[in-house]
Amino acid sequence: MMDRDAIARDWQARGFGCDLWTDPPGQVWADFVHTTDELVMLVEGEIELRFADQVLRPAVGEEVLIPANTPHTVINVGATRHRWLYGYAKR
Repeated sequence: MMDRDAIARDWQARGFGCDLWTDPPGQVWADFVHTTDELVMLVEGEIELRFADQVLRPAVGEEVLIPANTPHTVINVGATRHRWLYGYAKR
């Protein structure tokens, strides 16, 4: 089982926030761009990340860095809800 508090402490030490997001099956967040780097980590379900000519399907607990100013899309490709941690680099 993932230790969300430990992950939050690690991300905080690296200059990132850490929040939890939940989406229903089929949810698509298309072509988002942030002015800071973003970390994403799947907690439950199946997720697809598309950015920089990549299509990733990270495993639960796998960390993904989305660089600042990179258009990206997040899709719940599973049949159930998914939950994922995300955090933006603090300025």
